[in-house]
Amino acid sequence: VYGFYKECVEKYDSPRVWFMISDVFDYFALAATINDSIYCVHGGLSPSLMYIDQIHILDRFQEMPEIGPITDMLWSDPETDGQTDYFVPSKRGAGYRFGAEVVKRFLYVNKMSHILRAHQLCMNGYNASVVFNDLLTTVWSAPNYCYRMRNSASILQVGFNLE
Repeated sequence: VYGFYKECVEKYDSPRVWFMISDVFDYFALAATINDSIYCVHGGLSPSLMYIDQIHILDRFQEMPEIGPITDMLWSDPETDGQTDYFVPSKRGAGYRFGAEVVKRFLYVNKMSHILRAHQLCMNGYNASVVFNDLLTTVWSAPNYCYRMRNSASILQVGFNLE
């Protein structure tokens, strides 16, 4: 969709490299925590996965399912315009949009203080402090996304005191 498959085929004269790189993604962690306080995930939260410990029982080594907690963790986004406090299906067609109450409950039941995520274009490279009273930060690391968005990119470093 974004040109990587085509680039691999053109460069290596075969889709084999693309398939090998795709297989590597099966070994990546779905989420991580920092000092049992910050939850890090690519996309967001899932209505079928409220406890972090539930991630351990997911079958990670499979083709990406069309629905379910793995898909939700990769493709869900926060609903920041106040249309919902809970889960609603995503307009993107995969995952959910989730609101402030979902974030608060997830952080509370998992004894976490913050969610760090990506997956959502931020024109200045990040969206922090304004999302759900500073409970969630989105970091976008792809500058000039798809060679046309003219957005900035950023990285995030968490300090020793979790700042």
